Amino acid sequence: MDMDFKALLRKPGVKPALIIGNGVNLYNAADGANNWLQLLLQLWRNRIGDVKQEAMEGISLTEFYDVLDLKVASSNKSLQAEFCEGMAHWQAKDHHRNIVRWAMDNQCPILTTNFENTLSDALGLKLHRLKALRFTDFYPWSNYYADKPISDTSNEFAIWHINGMQHYKRSIRLGLSHYMGSVERARPMLHKSGNRLFYKAELSKWPGRHTWLNAIFQNDLFIFGLSLEVTEVFLRWLLIERAKFFKKFPENKREAFYLHDKPLAPGQQLFLESVGIKPTKVQSYFDIYVAPWE
Repeated sequence: MDMDFKALLRKPGVKPALIIGNGVNLYNAADGANNWLQLLLQLWRNRIGDVKQEAMEGISLTEFYDVLDLKVASSNKSLQAEFCEGMAHWQAKDHHRNIVRWAMDNQCPILTTNFENTLSDALGLKLHRLKALRFTDFYPWSNYYADKPISDTSNEFAIWHINGMQHYKRSIRLGLSHYMGSVERARPMLHKSGNRLFYKAELSKWPGRHTWLNAIFQNDLFIFGLSLEVTEVFLRWLLIERAKFFKKFPENKREAFYLHDKPLAPGQQLFLESVGIKPTKVQSYFDIYVAPWE
């Protein structure tokens, strides 16, 4: 489906949340800088020895990290900490600032799969925490960057790091085992606790309302800068759960759009459409990272 992204964001009745991947850092980046693949290969070189990029054929990034973790000798510095150091020089650009400014002006949550602080640094935002849930630096899901403290996770602006944040190095989700841990962390809020979301769909009571999970189920999602391929195990599982929730409670249904500028693989198209996400083609990356926020 071809559609004007800017018009979609401003469509009457839309309650947007932006899900932003590393594409926002790759846009206008020189020589493939800000690239997670290159960071992982450098980790291998630092800990194991020389490796060619061809070694990545037939293995996902998440599996590559798990293999690296199996092979490395014990060290005072974790792989997660070393990975964070590799992102320390990444800096915000004009398009980062424009996207974050638009989200702030429109009280729109940002959920990012990125670990580094590029988006929050764009406007000098501070780290805050909702205190209703017990804090753990493995899963700091109630911690967010914003210009001020918030209380409503789906109707107020904040930047949430869904796969971990650089500030809490142990929270970084890089391997398949990490992603499965995130699934187990989220599952009780959806299916097992007394106020679980799937019981009565009481969105004002479920424990996930104090985390970024709330925006997944209460907002219209605009997904960009993210391949959403099979390696995105945790997020794809959440999108499946979102579709199940809307099927059980159709009165809560919200829309979702996946922005792309190249043809999608048949399996990816099938997945997106099956979980209620509309693949939305734009003419160029400019129409994702620049034009909508002007």
